[in-house]
Amino acid sequence: MPTALITGASAGLGAEFARQLAARGADLILVARTAEALDALAAELREEHGVAVEVLPADISVESEVERVADRLRDGADPVDLLVNNAGFGLPLQFADNDIADEVRHLRVHVEASMRLMHAALQTMRGRGGRIVNVASVAGFISRSTYSACKSWLIGFSRWANAEYSREGVTVTAVCPGFTHTTFHERMGLAPGREGIPAIAWLDARSVVREGLRDAARGKAVSIPSLRYKLVVALTGVLPRSLTAGVARRGRV
Repeated sequence: MPTALITGASAGLGAEFARQLAARGADLILVARTAEALDALAAELREEHGVAVEVLPADISVESEVERVADRLRDGADPVDLLVNNAGFGLPLQFADNDIADEVRHLRVHVEASMRLMHAALQTMRGRGGRIVNVASVAGFISRSTYSACKSWLIGFSRWANAEYSREGVTVTAVCPGFTHTTFHERMGLAPGREGIPAIAWLDARSVVREGLRDAARGKAVSIPSLRYKLVVALTGVLPRSLTAGVARRGRV
């Protein structure tokens, strides 16, 4: 059976990745800060799908802890076949008003930790084969504070890495959802009907994960779940940046 390591696995898209992969028979390594939530999910998946589930509590904003996760990815004796870089959190858009320590932690989780874990995964995947899924966002295609900048980096790097390492059997896919029903947006105080975000703009987590995994299996560098957000991304390429940045101030995706 393939083995998948998922960061931010205790809730939201991370937990949905875990459920869908377990349903397909994959063994799992679940990473998040809260051991209790991971244990509960692991017990559910073992009971429902009969797969092996390893729990690895870690705060990947801390270098020593992300290195423990990287060590697991470098274990050639028990290799990981799929890495899902999903962990993340949002901050208020007013960069100058935010605590710089929070901004640095934000950067470490979204960019540095993802980079470290991709580097570690490639040590055992190259030549053997494997997949890396980076959960980005349609926000990465627009200009809006540090969240947008972090996701833009993840998209750009995924495109390059997919072209570079596919020749060695490793595909890298940036999954770029828009507004999705998860605890991520709930923690930011966003939900359908709030801040002018219409209900039609919201996606279902199950559909996002299903389409993302399908596109990763096809070796696509960028996956944009749903036709409506494919259109949004296409428009960002032709509309003035000042206009798209203004629209983006209304919420987080």
